[in-house]
Amino acid sequence: MKKVPNPIDRHVGSRVRMRRVLLGMSQEKLGEALGLTFQQVQKYEKGTNRIGASRLQQISQSLNVPPAFFFEGVPPAEGQAETQGMPGFAEESHSSTFVLDFISTAEGLALNKSFARIQDPKVRKRIVDLVASLADEDDGGAVAKANGK
Repeated sequence: MKKVPNPIDRHVGSRVRMRRVLLGMSQEKLGEALGLTFQQVQKYEKGTNRIGASRLQQISQSLNVPPAFFFEGVPPAEGQAETQGMPGFAEESHSSTFVLDFISTAEGLALNKSFARIQDPKVRKRIVDLVASLADEDDGGAVAKANGK
């Protein structure tokens, strides 16, 4: 029976990957900074190997973020009460998880980096409109129909 990575380990690993890619750092370069092989970094990023506390501290220093960065948007553990709607807790939604998953991909990072470089607000708005219309075409216009368009 194949062991499935813990969702929290996968989440932390995907945040490591997202930050590393945002900085333009290779797995090999991060591995060198940590005294590891790129294969070990790969296993951390996939969540197949857990990252210990001291190693997470090293990674956070190498990627110039606080350790808490890796836990932002973490899914609730199995059996843990949902915090949504409870006072004092940030509300999480399925859409924010979807956005984090998308941003963690190479395409999502590239799109976001390129989009952020566009200075003209009108051009940015036109791009958003274009992407929304393409997405509507992909799902057969279901979004447009649901919105009464």
